[in-house]
Amino acid sequence: MPSAPLLTEFAQQLHCLGLDVRQNIPLSELTRFQLGGAADLVAETAEESVFVRAVRAVRSMGVPWLALGGGTNLIASSAGFRGVILRYRGARIELGERYVHVESGAELQSLVDFTIANGLAGLHTMTRIPGWVGGAIYGNAGAYGHSIESCIEGVRFFDGRVLRGLDRRGCEFAYRDSIFKRNKDWIILSAVLSLPPGDAEAMRRRAEEIRSLRDAKYPPTMRCAGSIFKNLLVAGLPKELMLSLPPGVVVEGKLPAGWLLEQVGAKGMRRGGIQVAGYHANTVYNDGGGSPEELYALIGELKQRVRERFGLLLEEEVQYVGF
Repeated sequence: MPSAPLLTEFAQQLHCLGLDVRQNIPLSELTRFQLGGAADLVAETAEESVFVRAVRAVRSMGVPWLALGGGTNLIASSAGFRGVILRYRGARIELGERYVHVESGAELQSLVDFTIANGLAGLHTMTRIPGWVGGAIYGNAGAYGHSIESCIEGVRFFDGRVLRGLDRRGCEFAYRDSIFKRNKDWIILSAVLSLPPGDAEAMRRRAEEIRSLRDAKYPPTMRCAGSIFKNLLVAGLPKELMLSLPPGVVVEGKLPAGWLLEQVGAKGMRRGGIQVAGYHANTVYNDGGGSPEELYALIGELKQRVRERFGLLLEEEVQYVGF
């Protein structure tokens, strides 16, 4: 843990580089679960060159650091983060002749709205998915049969040493996965999207339908990350299990984690102020009085129940800090 004089020195250096720097900021203010202790420093900028210099600076300082986006899928412990949180806030969205250029700090919903308004198809089904574009690419976000990978032409990122670019194939996208998840020091800065033309009015109507469905399932004020666990690709599941499933359970080649959780009595489970929704077993939320440790423990119990009943290990969509 950096000493107070060192933190002050780090803060001054980052400020001199052009970042907005705040000290002792609760991670509950930066995460959708609204949980987590304080980070020593939070430094932000919307300028790519300034952000890259900041990453180089914290690496040379030898201080622990973490790049954080919208905080949608992050569970931070009560201990917080002893070091520097860096946030890239670049949020420009621009329409070129053939492509859409977007910076990673843009809200995903802003990008969705932009593409609909410009009659570009492919992202409208991602309406109401919270978070920033960088996080959506990192986790290959998607809904209703579409994932962001299908629109990616290229991604620009900083690998800690140099600025680099990858095309869609190089990003190694898979279900809720990408090369960036396996290289956590690689920080996504921007992306180029290629989207076909579409009927703007039809997309707008479909987006409103999805907005209503998602708002009923995940109200905007709900302190949650959406689904806690990934669905399971049926290609990797035991044949015996597949033969035992009732008709209609498998959807788009995936076994819903929510169905497995429902079979083990997850709906309505509670640990302190953390609860599993009574209407969906893969939705876990903070009712306002929960702690990160209660959330961590409840997720662990859910995984254990499914493993004991089905012999399957559920994989979280969320990421952890400080556990």
